[in-house]
Amino acid sequence: MNHEIVVEKLVKRYGTFEAVKGVSFQVASGEIFGFLGPNGAGKSTVVKILTTLARPTSGTALIGGFNIASEAAQIRRVTGVALQEVGLDPLMKSRELLILQGRMFGRTSRQAAARAEELLELVKLTDPKTQSRRVGQYSGGMRRRLDLALALVHEPRILFLDEPTTGLDPASRRDIWAEVRRLNAELGMTIFLTTQYLEEADEFADRVAIINGGALVAEGTPRALKAQIGSEAINVTFRNAEDVQRGKSVLADLSTAPTQTDGSTLRLYLNNAAAAVAVVANRLQTAGLEMTLLTLSQPTLDDVFLEVTGQRLAVDDAKRSFEQTQPIST
Repeated sequence: MNHEIVVEKLVKRYGTFEAVKGVSFQVASGEIFGFLGPNGAGKSTVVKILTTLARPTSGTALIGGFNIASEAAQIRRVTGVALQEVGLDPLMKSRELLILQGRMFGRTSRQAAARAEELLELVKLTDPKTQSRRVGQYSGGMRRRLDLALALVHEPRILFLDEPTTGLDPASRRDIWAEVRRLNAELGMTIFLTTQYLEEADEFADRVAIINGGALVAEGTPRALKAQIGSEAINVTFRNAEDVQRGKSVLADLSTAPTQTDGSTLRLYLNNAAAAVAVVANRLQTAGLEMTLLTLSQPTLDDVFLEVTGQRLAVDDAKRSFEQTQPIST
């Protein structure tokens, strides 16, 4: 059964503004594919086109073998969609919404009720007190889990998740991801994911693509994209931006990839960063530059993102739970 997504030369214009500029990529059946990009990069526009909520200006895409231009109804039957803005009727209860969704997909009342019970168990919304409350009284995490359940009512082949864990507490994020991984592993479901948490894409996606300014600027496995930058990094923090630029000039020839600046921090990529720490410290001291912190780290998707887009995603640093750094005394 076809679970693929094939996108060819997709273009979307709004008047004279070109939001998507000839984007092409392919997602294999059973793959978890991360689609990343800064705000305004064209990411949401592509998702809307692939889920038949918007039409492209030109180009095409096949979703599960169906054409987005001529077979939208078939696409909606083989895909599940959980968009960033959760659209749930606040006056209804969770079971009522799931049964209604099941009936809309052609299930009998008995079948819809049975499927609702399965899904409530799946997303951990079975508590009697929870089920007696209207959805408008649910927390953000509960609404996200219910939205995922609604996307799964008709057992889709392909699941589109648009920032599914944004705003959730760590426990809720883990629950969502545990279920997504189960759906992928046990059912072979293709997962198309957008997320603002790059550590999630790094940890869970088989491949990722990064869009910026309406065009794809990077695509590959997280490991391959990180390897293009270097195996290790030295991060040097200075007191001000002027010292960062001076430090960049002093140290640039040491880096195996273009140096990056992030606020008051300069990042150098090297194949053996630990061995170069003394050289870095000596050069800065000779140049009369004082550093406030020096750390070693492995490249992350966040570093790749910064390299290809020139910016970081606006995410609270406290949520970068997978980033590993090792402070070094100087």
